[in-house]
Amino acid sequence: MTTIYCTFGAESLPPTAHQLLGEALHPRHELLFAEHAGWSNLSSGPADPRMTSADIVFGQPDPLALSGTLVRWVQLTSAGYARYEPAEILESLARSGIRVTTSSSVYADPCAEHLLAMILTLSRRLHVLRDDQRERAWHAHRRRAESTLLARQCVLLLGYGAIAQRLRALLSAFDTECIVVRRRARGDEGLEVVEATDGPGLQMALGKADHLVSTLPGGNDTAGFMNAERFEAMKSGARFYNVGRGSTVDQEALRQALLVRLDAAYLDVTDPEPLPPDHPLWSTPRCFITPHTAGGRDTERLELVRHFIANLGRFTRGEELLDRVL
Repeated sequence: MTTIYCTFGAESLPPTAHQLLGEALHPRHELLFAEHAGWSNLSSGPADPRMTSADIVFGQPDPLALSGTLVRWVQLTSAGYARYEPAEILESLARSGIRVTTSSSVYADPCAEHLLAMILTLSRRLHVLRDDQRERAWHAHRRRAESTLLARQCVLLLGYGAIAQRLRALLSAFDTECIVVRRRARGDEGLEVVEATDGPGLQMALGKADHLVSTLPGGNDTAGFMNAERFEAMKSGARFYNVGRGSTVDQEALRQALLVRLDAAYLDVTDPEPLPPDHPLWSTPRCFITPHTAGGRDTERLELVRHFIANLGRFTRGEELLDRVL
């Protein structure tokens, strides 16, 4: 018998997802749900002694609670896995032989489309035109002159995981130039790669970018990556977008950059979340905020279950798992 423990309650899944699970699970699979009904990708599920005897965990288990258990594989319901990145946790999981996979493939399309929507909105000045409509103002000549095309513009991608790769594919239809910033080049990117270290390469890329898109995950290595110095290196009139984690940005430095240098910023993630009502970013000119909705879609949880089922089949057959990070 293979036991699968879900860190969320059964009520968290739509009926179609329950049906898919029922069809996919072998009679020798035992499926256990957490007793609470909550669902969160931003925090670990509460302790449950039933998890320690499970073979597979689906959801958001506390990585510290996995040590000494029978768990062989963890399927996270998020694209990020910052809680699993500290060296002591990675070493503990490796010693225990626990494999960890994310759901980054599930979030690639919605996040990339959300980013593209905002890039096009700012380029075609749709946000300004919306305000004009509210005021019943007809500024035809001015708005035409302010509108830009993506053709021959430069998009700098901070991080090159599933979301950034999908965005690059979408941008290929607009004849944009894309440059990637990552820890180290792998050689299979198919475009210019700049290493994420302070130096002339990164400085030049920041100064060249018309659009700077961050999909960086949270963690000690990325905390405050976009600081005052890097915002100052950006060209005047550039735009900044973040769908990674709010902790990767010095938000006060971003605010100052918006006041003197940047044309606009779009943030789907902030630090903290939710952003307090009195936070200055809410009222900062040309700062557009959405409440961590970029990865959303009407079938989000159904797609997470489909992804899990696909990986479960691979796990059962001894094949390489999708979106594996450990």
